[in-house]
Amino acid sequence: MRNGVPAKAPISRRITDELKEFLVIAAYLYVCFTALAYLKAAILQAHGISFAPFGFAAAKAIICAKFMSVGHALRIGERYKTKALIWPTVHKSFAFLVLLLVLSIFEEIIVGVIHHRTFLDSVSSVGGGTLDQLIATIVIMLLILFPFFAFQSLGDIIGRDILFRLFFEPRHKVNNV
Repeated sequence: MRNGVPAKAPISRRITDELKEFLVIAAYLYVCFTALAYLKAAILQAHGISFAPFGFAAAKAIICAKFMSVGHALRIGERYKTKALIWPTVHKSFAFLVLLLVLSIFEEIIVGVIHHRTFLDSVSSVGGGTLDQLIATIVIMLLILFPFFAFQSLGDIIGRDILFRLFFEPRHKVNNV
């Protein structure tokens, strides 16, 4: 069973649920990446440099969401699923951070081959091009992944439908007597 869907569920239901999961991940990453793009644009604008990578934020969100879907399908990071919530959250966050980093390197190599760049030029552009930017990118990605997997771990325990209702349905007032 994955995300409340039995492994033997009809293929149409599994496809629909996988698509919903992909769209949720892509939307979450898009919001995060767009916020970072606005921050970068504001900093660069303060120095007289025009920068508007908002299409890039959407493309990167879709690519990373696909990478994360592949990671989920491969059951990456499920080692501590029965431990206290902090452990699967931390483990999955780091496991998916490594997955995203490795697949982003492969992505840059492929883009480099298409644009006739050298291997070193392609790999050096990961994370922004400098060691400081790479470290900042890694830390920011970890900060993006941690709450995502915290909510996912909580949803695994209490049920994703219940978690969704807790966040998006109005609470009923209880009359205290």
